[in-house]
Amino acid sequence: MAKTDGSGAKDLITKGKEQPKTLAQYIEQMKPEMARALPKHMDADRMARIALTTIRTNPKLSQCEGKSFLAALMTSSQLGLEPNTPLGEAYIIPYGKEASFQIGYKGLLSLAYRTGEYKTIYAHEVYPNDTFDYGYGLEPHLKHVPADEPEGEPIYYYGVYHLQNGGRDFRVWSRKKIENHAKKYSQAFKKGWSSPWKTDFDSMAKKTVLIDLLKYAPKSIEFSRQLTVDNTVKREISEDMTEVEGEYIEYAEYEDITDSPQEEGVKVEPQEEEPKEEPAPAPEKKEDKKQDKKQDTGQQTIDADAEFFDENDPDFAK
Repeated sequence: MAKTDGSGAKDLITKGKEQPKTLAQYIEQMKPEMARALPKHMDADRMARIALTTIRTNPKLSQCEGKSFLAALMTSSQLGLEPNTPLGEAYIIPYGKEASFQIGYKGLLSLAYRTGEYKTIYAHEVYPNDTFDYGYGLEPHLKHVPADEPEGEPIYYYGVYHLQNGGRDFRVWSRKKIENHAKKYSQAFKKGWSSPWKTDFDSMAKKTVLIDLLKYAPKSIEFSRQLTVDNTVKREISEDMTEVEGEYIEYAEYEDITDSPQEEGVKVEPQEEEPKEEPAPAPEKKEDKKQDKKQDTGQQTIDADAEFFDENDPDFAK
């Protein structure tokens, strides 16, 4: 039986070894557990490298609670999805001071196909010059003939599944409906922060319509439980992360760390501006004097290997 009360967190990670001090050390000690959780086609060493790269490329994650990051990493490992890679299978993202886990569009497809129930499942975008028609009701129908050369931005997104037993269904969302949904649930989208909504809007739109489609689709118990870990923050490590209670987040909020004009990890001292020489007043007109304001652009350095765990924490301290 999986331990879900937090008491198993230390045992699963340290296994009687010397207590780690940094997040990188915890990840290293978690490798045996990740190896047991990962499917055969995935490697624990690679997963550990991905985790360390994720921390270094997103300094906000290095400031998150270590337990929440490790919980997200273990969740990703148990699902067999690589986080924060170009594959777009899953994401570990900062939510305030904690790390949240989110399944990506391609990860959703992978989990569905693994059940063996789906003959086909996918989502697609529709452009203004495509031939597209659909209808619900007693005789639902969906027809999409993509144009040879798409024009403009997609105006619709739809998801389709076809079961092995012949059952099938679809769902269609307009781009406007997708955007309204994102504005309601994602601070990242509303404020233009760096996130998959900004870097890969189409994939997030496809995932959104598929999630809506799968609400009432036939699903195995395992697949249903796997979907419950999407958009969650968890603070415990377990042999079965689907049994760990977590905080559900409709869409995890991202911090804007990519649009800053300064380099990460570089402290920039405020620059003193030289006073501007005031022009001599003209005989018939006087000009107002302007005073330049100084702006403090200082930025703190971030150490990715700093200590993230309280030694007095009952879950992680000896």
